[in-house]
Amino acid sequence: MMHKTYMQRAIDLAKKGAGWTAPNPMVGAVIVKDGRIIGEGYHEKCGQLHAERNAIASLTQSAEGATIYVTLEPCCHYGKTPPCTEAILEQKVSTVYIGSRDPNPLVAGKGVRFLREHGVTVIEDFMREECDALNPVFFHYITKRTPYVVMKYAMTMDGKIATRTGASKWITGEEARGHVQTLRGRYASIMVGIGTVLADDPMLNCRLPGAHQPLRIVVDSDLRIPLTSQLLQTAGEYPTLIVCAKESLAESEAAENIRKLGAKVVALGDENGKVSMERLMEYLGSRQIDSVLVEGGGQIHEACRNAGIVNHICCYIAPKILGGRDAKTPVEGAGADTMEDAMMLSEPKITRLGMDILLECDVKEADTCLPES
Repeated sequence: MMHKTYMQRAIDLAKKGAGWTAPNPMVGAVIVKDGRIIGEGYHEKCGQLHAERNAIASLTQSAEGATIYVTLEPCCHYGKTPPCTEAILEQKVSTVYIGSRDPNPLVAGKGVRFLREHGVTVIEDFMREECDALNPVFFHYITKRTPYVVMKYAMTMDGKIATRTGASKWITGEEARGHVQTLRGRYASIMVGIGTVLADDPMLNCRLPGAHQPLRIVVDSDLRIPLTSQLLQTAGEYPTLIVCAKESLAESEAAENIRKLGAKVVALGDENGKVSMERLMEYLGSRQIDSVLVEGGGQIHEACRNAGIVNHICCYIAPKILGGRDAKTPVEGAGADTMEDAMMLSEPKITRLGMDILLECDVKEADTCLPES
């Protein structure tokens, strides 16, 4: 069925925008006439042309009477760019196949209605499941206004992320570690706790050539991060945010020294003198940070779990056994009292990465905010 072939091409194009479109969605579009693709494009970067207009810009002939396949409902409002629905009408396209529905209140069915009112044939929900899979981050952020949170960790087959001495390099092989770099390039920010900084002195940048660089976030309640850490020494090159718990710390000489190195310091504490994960997510959302990759240790994972902010899990498993009662585990703290208190996950997606495997699950308690049927 050629309709599916064309929409799959639009999906493949949309993926090229990974990491660059936030807080906008990834969208692809393909224009077909007389059984041939005459134009195609995708949303390349936030603030730039949308997929439909990029596809129109690439036309090799008139699109009058053509069909456009677009992975997300075309916008019908003025934002940073003009409405795509108007561009479709201007080109006299006759039929629009749409994959995902747009939950953005500014669109949400209005684009479809506008096109139909102007005589365009619209087929909705075409390959919707495949198109929805492009944008769980956008669907969550546009409705909740807080980031989509991914908890990532690597562990041995007996559930250890480090030995009893704290050694963790390397649990997984090169292929799995390379895959982590794609995650870093995909999400708007990457977050660790101060324990990870003190133990590993990480860079937390994406090492793929030409990749998007995420905002680096350190949860550091007592502002213990060393000025000599790689994160602060490179804060002038990569965006870096240090989050402490008390306003007095954010106004201290230590904070001022951190700012001089190029990092931002904010205080977002709770009543217990710790960083509030809920307040942090609200803060990030207000600054259009639509996603967070949590790549820390057991303590920050437990804080995220307790706050109920985790949407997705990426668990890399290596065929190794470390053993040890005191060896570190992915999620620390007191943990659940009963099985009913466990964080419930969806059926896992399984990917083989060299000798290792990646298990990916959605968190069932977390609303992934897919647009309603």
